[in-house]
Amino acid sequence: MVVRTQSKSRGVTGLHVGVSNVRRYFPKNISVIELQLDHLQIQCRLNPDFWQGQPEIFDPRLCAWLEARHLHRRPDRAPILLALIPAGKNAFRVQPVTVHGQLVAKMAPQPAA
Repeated sequence: MVVRTQSKSRGVTGLHVGVSNVRRYFPKNISVIELQLDHLQIQCRLNPDFWQGQPEIFDPRLCAWLEARHLHRRPDRAPILLALIPAGKNAFRVQPVTVHGQLVAKMAPQPAA
């Protein structure tokens, strides 16, 4: 599924999932999902409003990852499209969207380990 980044303010960035994606991919009985951000796996809480017209995921670790990997090159802080790829029960891998094999949003290079 394709989602977009959403910045409430500098330092508060999350994912806007979209109402139709919520209906299709997120059972109402779950309150936590797992996101795979490169090599990092985090669990994010879903607020009750998630199913009631505010399909947004905000978490400090997700915010830090989005800010570091995607938004640091965008001074206008315009939304970036990302893909949530199912990766198990209530788990998704977050990655850049590709269209016809081309990256839509380039990711920042990872620091050397």
